[in-house]
Amino acid sequence: ILRFTLWQASLSTLISIGLGLPVALALARQRDFPGRIWIIRLMAVPMGLPVIVGSLGIIAIWGRQGVFNTGLLALGADQPFSIYGLWGILIAHVFFNLPLAVRFFLAGLERVPDEYWRMGASLGLGPISTFRFIEWPAVAKLVPGVAGLIFMLCATSFTLVLLLGGGPAATTIEVAIYQALRFDFD
Repeated sequence: ILRFTLWQASLSTLISIGLGLPVALALARQRDFPGRIWIIRLMAVPMGLPVIVGSLGIIAIWGRQGVFNTGLLALGADQPFSIYGLWGILIAHVFFNLPLAVRFFLAGLERVPDEYWRMGASLGLGPISTFRFIEWPAVAKLVPGVAGLIFMLCATSFTLVLLLGGGPAATTIEVAIYQALRFDFD
């Protein structure tokens, strides 16, 4: 149970940060994008959404009778995608934590002084050099804190694992304690 708890929290953290960093970089580079402010505002929704509501929404989309599996069955897939187990936990954690990572990284990138961007433009830095010399130093300081926060949120996510865990093979320490108290009175 401890191994699964650490494994799912680590995977969720890596996926959230691995996907959140490119999204934050894209939003930081495209400041004139017309829908940018709405994308940033929509990323606040999962942070204020009750976990049970988000979980039920994920089940409505990815569940056995959800939109995704209905589409797969219409395309001729033999077996639908199962949201229950590790995959469901990862999808739910990324849904809740990717926007958090994006907002932290975006805030770090927006704190970079304008002189850095002007200097990079005057030197003719390409996207890779801009990332290496301007963006990465600003984001690298944030990665350990963001990773630690997301890891702790994933390691202690009771409701998501209870709804999407799917049984003893995919349970965390908190859910195991709850089940022991609830069913065994131990």
